[in-house]
Amino acid sequence: MMKQVLIGILCGGGVLTIGILIGHYGIAKSSNPAPSWVNDVTKDVDESLIQRFMSEVDNMQIQENLRELTRVPHMATTPGDEQTVQLMLKRWQDPETGLDEAWREEYMVYLSFPDAKNPNKVTVVSPSDTVLYTVREKEKPYHPDQEDPEVVQPYAAYGPAGHTKGKLVYANQGKPSDYQHLNETMDLRGTIAITRYGGAGRAAKAINAAPYGVIGVLVYTDPLDINDGLMSDINETYPHSWYLPPSGVERGSFNTHFGDMLTPYLAAKEETYRIPTEDITGIPPIPIQPIGFEDAYILICELDGAAAPSQWQGGFNCTYNYGGPGFKHTSAFNNSDVKLDIFNFEEVKNSSNVMGIIRGSVEPDRYVIYGNHRDSWVHGAIDPSSGTSVMLELTRVLGKMVKQGTWRPRRSIIFGSWGAEEFGLIGSAEYTEQYFTMLSERTVAYINVDIAVFANATLRASGMPSVQDVIFTATKQVDAPGLDSTSVYDNWIRFANRTSPAHGVIPSVGYLSGAGSDYAAFVHYLGITSMDISYTYDRTKTNARIYPAYHTAYDTFNYASTFIDPGFVSHQAVARTAGNVLVRLADSLLLPINCSDYAESLEDYLNTAVNLYQTQLQARKISMEPLKQAVTRFRNVAGHLDHMIRTSDLANETPLKVRRINDQLMLLDRAFLNPLAFPEKYAYRHVIWASSSAGKATFPGLADAYARAETSGLDSDWNKVHYHLSVLSQAIDGAASTLVDVI
Repeated sequence: MMKQVLIGILCGGGVLTIGILIGHYGIAKSSNPAPSWVNDVTKDVDESLIQRFMSEVDNMQIQENLRELTRVPHMATTPGDEQTVQLMLKRWQDPETGLDEAWREEYMVYLSFPDAKNPNKVTVVSPSDTVLYTVREKEKPYHPDQEDPEVVQPYAAYGPAGHTKGKLVYANQGKPSDYQHLNETMDLRGTIAITRYGGAGRAAKAINAAPYGVIGVLVYTDPLDINDGLMSDINETYPHSWYLPPSGVERGSFNTHFGDMLTPYLAAKEETYRIPTEDITGIPPIPIQPIGFEDAYILICELDGAAAPSQWQGGFNCTYNYGGPGFKHTSAFNNSDVKLDIFNFEEVKNSSNVMGIIRGSVEPDRYVIYGNHRDSWVHGAIDPSSGTSVMLELTRVLGKMVKQGTWRPRRSIIFGSWGAEEFGLIGSAEYTEQYFTMLSERTVAYINVDIAVFANATLRASGMPSVQDVIFTATKQVDAPGLDSTSVYDNWIRFANRTSPAHGVIPSVGYLSGAGSDYAAFVHYLGITSMDISYTYDRTKTNARIYPAYHTAYDTFNYASTFIDPGFVSHQAVARTAGNVLVRLADSLLLPINCSDYAESLEDYLNTAVNLYQTQLQARKISMEPLKQAVTRFRNVAGHLDHMIRTSDLANETPLKVRRINDQLMLLDRAFLNPLAFPEKYAYRHVIWASSSAGKATFPGLADAYARAETSGLDSDWNKVHYHLSVLSQAIDGAASTLVDVI
């Protein structure tokens, strides 16, 4: 009996044990494990992958990219441009190192060219029309590159064709104040003005002149502004140094708007409505032609009249006179005119963007865009091919990781090789117009690397204040070229720094307040958080306003490899920096965008505005209190959001919370858009970063309105000041509202 009981107990215990085990493992096995996507959704940026990326960026590969890109001139829509289109497609469609997909986007755009059969001419002619002097039509060759038959004659794109002659006058930089001063000295009607680059936009030099009766304009680069005064090609300028040789001429687009001129706010597709050409604004109303300083020297040093003001004097070893108008009585040009025969013509032509994409694994509908234009005026080694060579290396390394299956970004990355940028940022502007809604709703940030390397001294970066921190993070991880144990960040801070109340001494990050490159449409039209990254020169060692061969036939592979970045280590540093930032924006669980840094910049702008304007505005019973209150509120809610981010374990939060915060950060700059704030400025809608002519480090609309009102004294202009204060106050307050959880 006992035996049976014991056996029963043992059997029962065994059954119970087996049951428990079965239950335990059965439950464990049958309970739903975490879905595979959970790890992907909560994954943050992989620091080891960033290190791997940077280690694989090859300076010699960048060098070979540049060599290939600059074999022939590739002005927009020329056969050389099509060669670069095919090169980009070949690289981005490579089965081993290419992107997920690459294609071309076509636009029919309005461009301006010189007539190869009738070259533009600038001459000095006697009263009987005898030619006494002829300005050089093509730059002097020092290398076979300058002898390529596809090197375009220097010309002013969108400058009108025409034949005009008149007495020559010197008009400094062609600013409104320059012509106003000159007009007080002489009658400008029927004259030809010669101006130097700088101070005013290219087109503005002619637009400002026309109301005074000036009938033609010459523009040149003064050696004081670009060459630190050096002028000789025997031993001082290229091919002996980076300085511009005497015959070098800066080409350029002489228009004030960006995007295709015939299709404002519409993508320039074949069947798109086009405005009449006579309705185009922002282009020169009179003939204009750029020339080299060797010719400008001959003309300016022969001018009659009183000496121009000291600030008008340049690098020539003669006194810059106004011009009587005209030349000195003792000159061989006495009583002669300057004659312009300009044969430019306009044409609608097909221009291509080349687009590529790496699709995101978790948030494919969120885009980080990286762009650089492809077209150049001639060979364009620095502008823009330094940027394109960097982009090709960056996509090679990332593309290989994707093809090997070792990496796929959280968010999608779009690469844009923009066409026809040199004619007015056309490719990027048309892209933003075509995909306006999609880009507005989905784009996280835009990274622009146009001229990757101006020179090899230090990094230069500009962008919205909210991205300075991610740029700093990247630059601390990249070695400065040629400096042992020094990061790009530490080297940068030596050349350009500021003191931040929150961070102490940090590198100075500039603002994207104009339209200098393809970031313009993304910043001003779409309100997308953007940045521009390059390496540049030591401004304590040169007064050059830009690298000297800019937009000339001397901007070649030989020039770049000899004088700009031998060894291409600065190109490599830019590729590592921009790629580091790109991966962080594409892969970070939480977007590396800091709204408190934005608040600091708004406070700086506010303090400047108060110091400059408050007293005068109070006298006119215009209050700045709403603006002060809006900036204070923005600071408070930005601090609250930052605190919430710091104290949250976002990897263990619901993905919807992370997505919500990321959307707040992504859309912050969209909140500063006002389509009615700047009716006189095409495609400018961002009230914080719009361009300004007032020259004050504060809110652009307010600064321009105040300057106008102060000059005119009109009540209507003071009302405009009040209007811009209201626009600003409500935009900043509205932006603050987007940073709180719920209204």
